[in-house]
Amino acid sequence: MSSPLNKKLEHVKWGEFKLGDLFDIQKTSSFDSDELTDGDAYDYVTRTSNSQGILRKTGFVNQSNINKAGGWSLGLLQMDFFYRNRPWYAGQFVRHIVPKIQLTRSSILFFTTVLNKLKPKLLSVLVRHVNGVFINSKVKLPITANEKIDFEFIDTFMEELETERVAELRAYLTAANLRNLELTEKEESAIANLNNLSYAEFKVTDIFDVNNTSNLLSRDIVENSGTTPYLCASAENNSVSSYISYNSSFLNKGNCVFIGGKTFVVTYQRKDFFSNDSHNLALYLKNKDFSSEENLLALVTYVIRSLKHLYSWGDSISNSKIQTDVITLPVKDGKPDYESMKDIISATKKLVIKDVVEFADKKITAAKQTIGE
Repeated sequence: MSSPLNKKLEHVKWGEFKLGDLFDIQKTSSFDSDELTDGDAYDYVTRTSNSQGILRKTGFVNQSNINKAGGWSLGLLQMDFFYRNRPWYAGQFVRHIVPKIQLTRSSILFFTTVLNKLKPKLLSVLVRHVNGVFINSKVKLPITANEKIDFEFIDTFMEELETERVAELRAYLTAANLRNLELTEKEESAIANLNNLSYAEFKVTDIFDVNNTSNLLSRDIVENSGTTPYLCASAENNSVSSYISYNSSFLNKGNCVFIGGKTFVVTYQRKDFFSNDSHNLALYLKNKDFSSEENLLALVTYVIRSLKHLYSWGDSISNSKIQTDVITLPVKDGKPDYESMKDIISATKKLVIKDVVEFADKKITAAKQTIGE
């Protein structure tokens, strides 16, 4: 059954607009991260897809290099568009998308989605052609009777969409019994002692069994044909490109750390999955007694922190290279401290979900006040 919002979209009139008429795409002045200072007044934005493109917070560096708030950054690796609501500095190969139109909070969310739909197109061209492809690309937008962009509809639609999604979120949290989020004594202790952990290096192959994944090309699958995750090397949607049905001989076992071989995107995969490239890696914890979701989520973070600086698009990770890599882990009595990892992640999940619950409650309350309930 179509939702009321879907039915509303069926009656919208759409028009085509050239992006160059709506936005400028500008080069940014970059500098190396070793020039950063301590502070949180500015964001240092790079090509990373993690943390909204922010590598770290920084203090004042150089007035001439500051990019003003109010536009999007575009990292020329995965072609992610992130809206920047505070002044920011840029690393190498980052573009600044500056709007020529007046935007509200709701329309910013709408246009962020519109811009990110360009990713496949931008990824298919050389970096030096990105600017030209961007400004000449056309997008379809809601229009008024006089064929102008219908910003009133965009604002109303996005606000109604947010209200609908928050209500669904609240219902899910209640149904999943995720509203009682008190930390256990062990979880409280793990968070309190987080800065007191001891660390040591281990060979990756002493911690994991490392396998190349199967190779199932996108041309050979039917998107949305089943329920099994089909993974690619993208940072979006936990690397899930689609859910498909296919020959089970291509399945890879889940409950593992998945690494996108060409992009070094690292995720936890709970379910069995199909993979789009045999260069992707699946890491399975050798110590099965501690192969829980919480521990593998922790290990995702430690893999990223330990190895990300070693690899890039032109020098991608591989099964042969990872054989000599080392990973830094919390230790107790000379062994990986899996108990602490588990308690830290368990506590973190509760704290994050608690924030989500509070956010949902505030949004629901605000919506009720708006409609006079």
